[in-house]
Parts: sequence; C-alpha cells; structure tokens
Amino acid sequence: MSIIAFWSNGREETAKTLSIAAISTYMAIQHNYKILSVSTTYNDDTLQTCFWRPERQQQTVFPELGVRKNDIASGVEGLAKAISSNKVTPEIITNYTKIVFKDRLEVLLGPSTSSYQEYEKFIPMYTEILKSANKYYDLIFVDLNKGLEKEGILDVLTIADLIVVNITQRLKIIDDVIALKEKYPIFNRSNIMYLIGRYDKFSKYSSKNIARYMGEKKEIATIPYNTLFFEACNEGKIVDYFLRYRRIDTEDRNAIFISEVNKTCDKIIYKLQELQMRN
Repeated sequence: MSIIAFWSNGREETAKTLSIAAISTYMAIQHNYKILSVSTTYNDDTLQTCFWRPERQQQTVFPELGVRKNDIASGVEGLAKAISSNKVTPEIITNYTKIVFKDRLEVLLGPSTSSYQEYEKFIPMYTEILKSANKYYDLIFVDLNKGLEKEGILDVLTIADLIVVNITQRLKIIDDVIALKEKYPIFNRSNIMYLIGRYDKFSKYSSKNIARYMGEKKEIATIPYNTLFFEACNEGKIVDYFLRYRRIDTEDRNAIFISEVNKTCDKIIYKLQELQMRN
C-alpha cells in the first residue's frame, strides 16, 4: 500500500495530470491493484475530464468489466464533514469517490469551489485523508499543485512513499530540478523518480541524455505525446482509448505510446518494491 505523489516545479506544462490518468488507467486494466487517484489541485477539473464528460456522468459503460460512472458529489467536500465529525475511516473514503473500474480504480475529486479562500480550508485535510486511504487502497496516485509555495504540498511529499517529479525536455526546467536537489533535502531521498510528459523522442534531450546530464543511473520514464490519447482525455474517453488499444499491432501509430506507458508503470512498481525491500 503506497502513496505516489506526482509533483512538478513552476508553471511549465508537464502534462502531470494526464500522466496520472494514463498510468492509473493502464494499471487498473493490466494489474489487480485497488487504485485511488486523488486530485488536490485548485480550480482544475483536468483529471475529471479525462474520465467523464459532464453530461454523461450518470451513464454505465463496459458493464462486463465492472466499469460504471456515478454521480457522487465531489469527494473532498463530502469528506470534510466526516473529518470534522472525526469519522474518517479507510472504508468510508470510497463512499466519496467516483468509480471508473469497480474494485480497481476510483477518483477522489478536489474541491469544486472557485474561491481560493474556500479551497485553502481543505488543504490541511489531505494528509489525513491519504494516510487513511493508504490502509484501504494498494496504490494512491496524488496530483499535487505545482511548486512548493502553497501550503500542504511539502506535507504530502513528506508522507509519500514515492515522489514522481514531472519534468519537460527544456534545459531550463532540467537545470531548475538539479538546483532543487541542492536546496531541498526531500529531493535527495531514495524515493524520487523522474517522468517526462508529452515526450518527444526526436528531441536531442532524450530520456537517456537527460538522465546522463542529471547524473541519474537509470533512464528516465516517459509518457510520449500522442494525439489520439490527448483527444480522448479532452472528451472523457480515456477508458475507451486504453481498452481499444490494449492489444495492438506493433505497426499501429499508438504502439509506442502504449509501450512507454507500460514501461513507466513497470518502473513505478519496481521502484516501490525496491523501496520496500530497503525498509
């Protein structure tokens, strides 16, 4: 049972949320894990949009796979009442999630408020929610706000079993991450791995070259740019996409994307196993 925090530094677009959606969906299809994806970001419905279009949230799809969609209210706002009443238990959290695959993948949405002052009230609750959820789910993927300035981010990073630092193929961003390692001890721990979202294999800043530049022993994980995948995320059809291409010909335009998602999932699983053996 592990908390996996996805984080990125600054304003650069890293496709962090879409990477979480891809990894959690693929893992739910390919592995027998009970997975929870948690959105903590402010005024951002990207994760929700990957799985549901608003007008279709009450439909049931793929019943033979136990896939269903429900209309439970935004989870964190519902959980806030349970927390204030001191009634949070691992099992109760699932009552506030939206189900993607029954007993496989659930999503806990962030606050729906557009007021940052209202949003701030929920921030201190996330560590308690994640600790409790960690007793019930096998894997918890946490979509964190960018940077370190906002309250609560370091708290979640501190309790995370694995921190996935999302980067781009831009040299400035890579240098910024190297500087972070010198400034913040948390980024020098053994539970750090790097992920390049919207990866372009034709860039001279390849995953191997970036790893070499950063002094990393292992090649950095990637989620390549794929037009059909990104369109599916915009239309609430990420489940459709992965079910359609889970068995794919190597000549298909989606083969590289699926292969890299698979490799990234394997790297996360292997890293978690490696960390558990050390402990």
